[in-house]
Amino acid sequence: MNPTLSFDPIVYVVDDDPAVLDSVSLLIRSAGLKVMAFPSALEFLAAFIPNQIACLVLDIRMPGTTGLDLQAELEGAGVTLPIVFITGHGDVAQCTRAFKAGASDFLTKPIDGELLLEAIRKALRHCIATYEKASRTQEAEIRLARLSGREREVLELVTEGMSSKEIGTRLGLSPRTIEAHRASLFDKLEVSTLAELIKLFVYAIDAERAHRLLPGNAQMQGESDLEADDVPAAPDDGLDDDAPTADATDAPADHPDTPPAA
Repeated sequence: MNPTLSFDPIVYVVDDDPAVLDSVSLLIRSAGLKVMAFPSALEFLAAFIPNQIACLVLDIRMPGTTGLDLQAELEGAGVTLPIVFITGHGDVAQCTRAFKAGASDFLTKPIDGELLLEAIRKALRHCIATYEKASRTQEAEIRLARLSGREREVLELVTEGMSSKEIGTRLGLSPRTIEAHRASLFDKLEVSTLAELIKLFVYAIDAERAHRLLPGNAQMQGESDLEADDVPAAPDDGLDDDAPTADATDAPADHPDTPPAA
């Protein structure tokens, strides 16, 4: 979990109309939520605190920086903040633009109090879910960093549904060695079932991270194709993929004797 994340929800309200600003703020406070109100986008930006559970109730038409401009600025800065737009002059084009940019809701004035409060609750739930997902992803990445390059490679193939024998054939290793890698995966990643292993992998690997973390890419430079604990596959060790796993020291087929010196 992000150590700087605040779980005291804040509802920011930005509207250049003082009457709307006051009435909306009063409504939100009556629901037991903390409010910070601003008459302009610039004043909001000066006071905004990142890394917190929050949402923004935002007027679209304002002098200077409009609501849509502020939405674009926050998105450009990588800020995750659900926005509930309110406007007395909404049109289809504005609504479409707002939702395409990730708006949580779009309400027209005069505002229905219950609808606004429900929209705010939905936005805060979305914010909480976003931070929880980010936390799970961060934890998964930390665990994946414990793996060796070969273990990462085996992990990817396991999540594709391949058996130990199939993985061994793909990597040129014995099924027994793959079983040892699989056992190491469960231990290092602190999971006990295949479903947990796959879930952790999914949290950690999106399309961009996959290229960065998985073997065969630039970050693996300097790492040999065959690690010290990898054993070349025997021509045919006769092992069934479901056979009990044995220690490497019990597998002479995997460790051929060194030829005598000439």
